[in-house]
Amino acid sequence: MPGQFEPLPGGGAAVALDAVEISIIRSLAVQLLELIGPGPAEDAQGDPLAELFADGPSEPPADPVLRRLFPDAYGDPGRAPASPREAEERRAYSAEFRRYTENDLRAGKRDNALAVIRSLDELASAGEGGAVLQLSAEESRKWLGALNDLRLAIGARLEIADEEDTDFLFRLPDEDPRKPMVMAYLWLGGLQETLVGTLMP
Repeated sequence: MPGQFEPLPGGGAAVALDAVEISIIRSLAVQLLELIGPGPAEDAQGDPLAELFADGPSEPPADPVLRRLFPDAYGDPGRAPASPREAEERRAYSAEFRRYTENDLRAGKRDNALAVIRSLDELASAGEGGAVLQLSAEESRKWLGALNDLRLAIGARLEIADEEDTDFLFRLPDEDPRKPMVMAYLWLGGLQETLVGTLMP
């Protein structure tokens, strides 16, 4: 799937997508939305301040994908704590930071995924088959955030710990059940890289 973003005059980006590509990206964005979940005040009886002042969770998510999307803010994951006291301090600082920031982070990720879905729905409603998606500069930034989150999510499922540790992806045999996820991961990476290029001055 060779789609590449190209810069538009005056800002923004465009990419040609066929019907299959549109369907794949939309499906992944919907799954991401479902994984992130609703906001904390979805059942707040229309109180606009409820979500603004709702405390977030203080514990890291159990799901490895959500842990990748919402990592702890304190401590070096590659370095073990020097003492039990340091480990406890890390947990306390991370819990406090998560409590006050995770709701906003989730809202931002939901907003980005929804922007992808809406723009693809508009594109699909414009006609049958493939089409050229045109994004404003703001929409491009939302797409970039969503593409990054999708790659983080797929990377977590593939147990990719480091971007430099992806050589094995190219060596997987076609019959490996992870192959479709690998193809999506690599394709989204290409889209992300070309979209970044359109945002560079």
